[in-house]
Amino acid sequence: MLVITTMNITRDKIIQSALKLFSKKGFLGTTTKEIAKEAKIAEVTLFRYFNSKENLFIEVLRSQSFLPTLKDILPKIKKMEYKRALQTVAKYFLALLKNKKDLICIMHAEMFKYPAEIREINIKMIHEVYLVFASYLEDLKEKNVLKKDIDTTYASTAFFGMLFNLFIKKEFLKRKINFKKAVQTYIDIFYDGTRRIK
Repeated sequence: MLVITTMNITRDKIIQSALKLFSKKGFLGTTTKEIAKEAKIAEVTLFRYFNSKENLFIEVLRSQSFLPTLKDILPKIKKMEYKRALQTVAKYFLALLKNKKDLICIMHAEMFKYPAEIREINIKMIHEVYLVFASYLEDLKEKNVLKKDIDTTYASTAFFGMLFNLFIKKEFLKRKINFKKAVQTYIDIFYDGTRRIK
């Protein structure tokens, strides 16, 4: 049991060290030697846990995904009124984006230079978030809360896309916007566009 715990601690330390460096220098600008030094381990130890820098980066992306948070809050939002549920998901999603702002910035600059495997896995992880939220929307559609002709996968993609776009405008383009009002306006538009009017 102690061996497993020590292995998990070392693995987590490597992931956190990699996250720190990838967020500062990017995937392309960071070496495994630098990650090992940051984690205070030998480089050979790093390769015992992750057989390549690409695999380590994929694990870092997984650790930063919104998917675990969304799955965690799903039971709570299912009990909420629809608009309040949208506000809750938006709050958690935007908080996560703000928390990993540096990593997102670097990834946007480098994305097209990444190996195809990394790009595909990143796209797949994002799509999984859309599908989980789409399943929530699908439940609401069956309960006659949403319009019957709504494609919930497209709707989910639109919801997160609007919020991500707003985040980019504020954090990277440094647009002067009333962020709180903008978020609420986007939620109102989505709510009014998807809700079934009785």
